[in-house]
Amino acid sequence: MLGCWRYMIGVLVLALASSSLAHGASSSWVTHVPGLTVAMSDRASRSEAVSPPAGAAVPGAVIERIQWQYQHAPGAQINAWLCHSERCVPLSGMRGETRALSGARATMPLHFQFALRPGQRPVRVKGLQMIINYQ
Repeated sequence: MLGCWRYMIGVLVLALASSSLAHGASSSWVTHVPGLTVAMSDRASRSEAVSPPAGAAVPGAVIERIQWQYQHAPGAQINAWLCHSERCVPLSGMRGETRALSGARATMPLHFQFALRPGQRPVRVKGLQMIINYQ
């Protein structure tokens, strides 16, 4: 009888473990991106592309949410996007989060993209950061 209970507990543990693996555990990675000068309104400036760090376990993972921030001089007006190889999404301001790239492959590079609004002087953008949450 004791052997039967051990067998049943073993089956239950295996079922729970495989269920957890099927759903995947959430994780995240943080990256800082070098600043750049945005000088044109008719052509966007791209930041350096960033990829998950070497130690991040992301094969097969998908993005859940991305938090971002960047800084520029007070009063400057620029258009900003967060880009993945599949698409770019407009950013609402210098800090925020988006789920618009939810489901996109977490192994692909990401970058910021900026363009001046018409009539603006060149703007230095710095303090670029992303926190990528993936599953």
